[in-house]
Amino acid sequence: MSTRLVYVAVRAQRPQALAEFWARLLGWTVTLDRGDRVDIAPPDPGLPGPALTFRAAPPGAPAHAAPNRLHLDLASYSPRQQDDRVRLALELGGAHLDIGQGAVPWVVLADPEGNEFCVLEPRPEYAGTGALAAVVVGAAAPARLAAFWSVASGWPVARDGAVPGLRSPTELGAWLEFIPHPGPGDDRLHLELGARAGTAAAERLTAAGAVARPDGGTRFLDPEHNPFCLVEAERGQPTN
Repeated sequence: MSTRLVYVAVRAQRPQALAEFWARLLGWTVTLDRGDRVDIAPPDPGLPGPALTFRAAPPGAPAHAAPNRLHLDLASYSPRQQDDRVRLALELGGAHLDIGQGAVPWVVLADPEGNEFCVLEPRPEYAGTGALAAVVVGAAAPARLAAFWSVASGWPVARDGAVPGLRSPTELGAWLEFIPHPGPGDDRLHLELGARAGTAAAERLTAAGAVARPDGGTRFLDPEHNPFCLVEAERGQPTN
């Protein structure tokens, strides 16, 4: 497959402010700042990504209401570090969030624009991820969606079961995980795949089960109708 996972894109009311929140929380650096788009990435070039890109929401876009279908999980390597990450998130403008999780060892929070994320307790499977443990996608059929995204991203399925997970072949960086999800949710966060110009990436994605969106170009839906985009791998710009 000629595509690779390069971004988690976040539609934001205030891209610069939200990017600053996440950069400080993750310890990442700003790699692009155009005002209406801000990209941040790990300072370690050995981590394979994805990076985060914050794009200005269209004028009149509604505020965050329904839970996102995609969220981020942050790693911790000790109980104290988990507490410190939670404390920092709150100091930066995050908030505790009750989504019915009950008594669990991880902490559910919302960023300043209401996007859900979790600070996980120490888990050995997230050794080597850096601050971002996993990008988590809700799915009606997690195994089926994991199979599609394995083809799309070039990452093998490294963990089967109720929560299948993909991992870069280098076994470094964040996981891409799929959890059971009861129904539709907000798509303020979506994945972006990088492709070299001139490749047949779009045709390969549709053959794997993607559907081109009616507006055409580089915008697609995965087999569970989650939107995603193709961007030029070298420059991180839309390919159309």
